Amino acid sequence: MQEILSRWLASSAGDCPFVEHPAVHTIDEALIHVPAMPGQMVKNLFVRDEKGRRHFLVIVPFDKRINLAALGRLLPASKLSMASPERLLQHLGIMPGSVSLFALIQDNAQSVELVLDQTVWEADAVQAHPLRNTATVALSHAILVNFLAHTGHVPRILNVPAAD
Repeated sequence: MQEILSRWLASSAGDCPFVEHPAVHTIDEALIHVPAMPGQMVKNLFVRDEKGRRHFLVIVPFDKRINLAALGRLLPASKLSMASPERLLQHLGIMPGSVSLFALIQDNAQSVELVLDQTVWEADAVQAHPLRNTATVALSHAILVNFLAHTGHVPRILNVPAAD
């Protein structure tokens, strides 16, 4: 799938800022190792409902702590919790640390619902890992919209509830 994404990036997002960097697994590591670049730095969470029937990719600004219970009430979805690495691999074909909106290119079954925080949606550009945590791409809003149309994912735009 890396090849499919690489081809899409080359044909549709060729002029987007792209940087290579050491592997990052957390926001703290990204703040240290990812060079300054345009766009909203984000946090990506892959969560599931209580019964494991619904899966969500939730994307918020990097410094926002999420209230999963309140988000579950908004969606509605019962008892949201972090999904296992096995579920992440099954639904998005990636391992923890590489989660980003680009993983949706691997969700041909449309089994993952995309939730974007309003701030992320309104950003001029958004940063994302291209299926690996050793690079970051900054996508303009227009290219983000184009990518989502390509994957068929319609984002749910919400003011994702913050934890206290």
